[in-house]
Amino acid sequence: MGMTDVLIVGAGPTGLVLACDLARRGVAVRIVDRSPAPPRTSRAKGPNPRSLEILDDLGVAEEVLAAGSAPLPMLKYRDRRPLAEADPWADSAPSPDARYDRGWLIAQWRLEGILRDRLAGYGVRVEPGREVVGLAQGRDGGDGGHVDVTYADGQTGRARYVVGCDGAHSSVRKLLGITFEGTTAEDQVMVCGDVDLANGVLDRTRWHQWFDEDGAVMLCPIPGTRTGWWFQAGPERDGRGRPLAPTADGFRRLLAHHTALPGRALTRAELLSTYRVNVRMADRFRAGRVLLAGDAAHVHAIAGGLGMNTGIQDAFNLGWKLGLVLAGHADAELLDTYEEERLPVAARTLDLTSERLRATLEAIRRPGGGLDTAITPDTTGLGVGYRWSSLTAGDRTPQPERPGPRAGDRAPDAPCADAATGVRTRLHRVFAGPRTTVLGFGPGSAAVLRETADAYGGGVRVCRVYAAHEDRAGAEPGAVVDDAGHTSAAYGTGASGDTGAGTVVVVRPDHHVGVLAPADDARSVREYLRRLHGTGRSAERPPGMVDAVR
Repeated sequence: MGMTDVLIVGAGPTGLVLACDLARRGVAVRIVDRSPAPPRTSRAKGPNPRSLEILDDLGVAEEVLAAGSAPLPMLKYRDRRPLAEADPWADSAPSPDARYDRGWLIAQWRLEGILRDRLAGYGVRVEPGREVVGLAQGRDGGDGGHVDVTYADGQTGRARYVVGCDGAHSSVRKLLGITFEGTTAEDQVMVCGDVDLANGVLDRTRWHQWFDEDGAVMLCPIPGTRTGWWFQAGPERDGRGRPLAPTADGFRRLLAHHTALPGRALTRAELLSTYRVNVRMADRFRAGRVLLAGDAAHVHAIAGGLGMNTGIQDAFNLGWKLGLVLAGHADAELLDTYEEERLPVAARTLDLTSERLRATLEAIRRPGGGLDTAITPDTTGLGVGYRWSSLTAGDRTPQPERPGPRAGDRAPDAPCADAATGVRTRLHRVFAGPRTTVLGFGPGSAAVLRETADAYGGGVRVCRVYAAHEDRAGAEPGAVVDDAGHTSAAYGTGASGDTGAGTVVVVRPDHHVGVLAPADDARSVREYLRRLHGTGRSAERPPGMVDAVR
């Protein structure tokens, strides 16, 4: 088999998001999975708000929303009787800077199907039944390096980069010899599965949670099904207190024991699994031309639902960096910032989820306690940023009390209007797609925007943000009007249009602020863009490489 740019090992949500992001950049990508067919796993219950923003950028959010449902209020029982109801999202609402205020319920296999369809639109299909058993990194005179890959069936392949998205038992991580330090709590065990309940026996507008002194059963309706439910429970145990493996009959006994439903109400149980609390992390996310993402790099407690979400966000951080390096715009050192940025996030996520698990286990001891304890503002993903990163070295932000984001923070969304047509849009639509964006506030920003457009053409998007009162005659294509003031409020630029001064914000392709500088500081913008995109149109591109700006 010939050389491919990136081989992704593992076709779960992390691998599929990375494949979609790379494919739309024109990167030659292959994605393999050891399963002979797409697994219908009963795992993640859906994307959090930050992951929804990423899925929106990839063009699949509307489909995900349509296929799933909003998170449900939680009805909690003790001794078979309903005791309390909690809706952790009752007080949240979309805001101008964050369109998604809550996660979304969708079966993981359904989300994967949507991402596979999107990937197929780029002409890339998951290659099933392909298990990687060997990796060897080599160099050759032409392109400076590659990875030779061996599959279980004896076939071989070659890629410029390999990314292991192959889960907690990652073959890629093991082949690299990267340690997976941490703990497994053998006593913290849950049995899970997808079940069918007889129609009408339980209200499908609630997530039902029975917490008793001797165990628990949780049933959440699976969106898009008439009778399907996610079943989670404390396991049955043998005479010596050891957890028993999950079975359909065991689920029926647990149901009859904890709920007022008869065991026979459970008509089918599949995708049965045992979940143990694992808190582990790889000590590095990159070894030369091989990188790790998602559960292959970190696993943690289920509380807060951050497992799949952290993986999706890993992929979104890595995709644009691989794209710019493969296109010859950025040096390979850019890939070091993936581990630099995501490893501390993973470490913090391990701490956060362990703390939420502890709080939840404490809460459910008391009648009326439930899984709502695990849901906090921290679990939205919207607050995750990279202020410590070397990619924020160009931060010329004035004093900390200045409102708005700092370099490294998530770039806020904001409703605005197209300057030419008046059509409603929002900043995250402006950012969408595989490019860096330079926002200019105030007349003083015009020179920097012009210089950027001249240097990089369409490779870097420039967007002048006009205040409502500014004269827009001759507005450049793609300019927007901050007609309600949400953009200047989100970015802390104030009414800079009054003075003729202004602010320039460089937004990375993953919606994080790279530089926030006064409009007369063209040098900061120039240096930052050069680091990501080379010197612009004069930059030599290796022959045969696809330009990454499509």
